[in-house]
Amino acid sequence: MDLAAPLYWGQLVSTGLLALALGLDALSLGLGIGMRGIRKLDVLKISVVTALFHMVMPLAGMWTGGYLSVLLGKVATVGGGLLLVLLGAHMVYSALQSNETRGHNHRNFWGLMLFAFSVSIDSFSVGVSLGMFAGDVMMTVLMFGAAGGLMSIAGLLLGRRVGEWTGEYGEALGGVILLAFGIHFLF
Repeated sequence: MDLAAPLYWGQLVSTGLLALALGLDALSLGLGIGMRGIRKLDVLKISVVTALFHMVMPLAGMWTGGYLSVLLGKVATVGGGLLLVLLGAHMVYSALQSNETRGHNHRNFWGLMLFAFSVSIDSFSVGVSLGMFAGDVMMTVLMFGAAGGLMSIAGLLLGRRVGEWTGEYGEALGGVILLAFGIHFLF
């Protein structure tokens, strides 16, 4: 793909914003875990697994979305936009609904898997939507993984250093960004 093409830069910016929006879950949950105290080795382990989940989940979603796109055609574009709107609205609602810090036992295998899955499940849904549109799969998956992993590190380390300050508003911001993209795809 031509790196000077406006379409490439538009996709790069859009994908980057989506990756950041989806990584805000990892940031906010990482803040909660970090505030309870965490070893640096656990920070690395959680962040690597989160980055992998943020790559695998949207990739699986894109394959699903690509298949649905072939089956449904133009209806798939509207469906993808609606899915983003619903996912964004749900993220905003759930962020504003709870005031307590959500936490998982990150020290055992299943706790680690639950954490990574819980912050990556929305990446699958967004992947379904993105799979319905043409785009650079490798760039998307790498950006989602990098954002998820880096935001996980940031949340865990920040939570480790800072006391109780809310991370759930990060999830709400991510939801607003997804809502905006969904509305864009609908119109």
